[in-house]
Amino acid sequence: MSFQITILKVLAGHPEGRASLADLTRYVGILLSSGADWSQRMKRLAARAPDLDIFTGGYVLRHDSGWQITDRGREFLKLIEAPASDPIIEPAASPPVVLVPPDRPQNVIQLIGHKVRRRRSAA
Repeated sequence: MSFQITILKVLAGHPEGRASLADLTRYVGILLSSGADWSQRMKRLAARAPDLDIFTGGYVLRHDSGWQITDRGREFLKLIEAPASDPIIEPAASPPVVLVPPDRPQNVIQLIGHKVRRRRSAA
């Protein structure tokens, strides 16, 4: 089923949600061969819709010129891509206060813990 979600994602990214079968095949092929990150992401989404059938569900229409995602298909994508629960929002930690020594101008930013590598000249 992750293959069908990939099809939905490709169609949703095209203008008017339409793509020719040749374009669709090419883009799906690129995504499926792009690595483990994409595959794992699609498997996680597919686990949220184990009985997915993009045609009988009315998510994709087939035309002579290609395939098109429907409004129902876009809503379905939003639903399965939504987080399972609201993320926990933690207050941001305040940045550390760095005092500039008096011998430096006020407009100089001091980098803490940053090592500068200098190029050696080829002499």
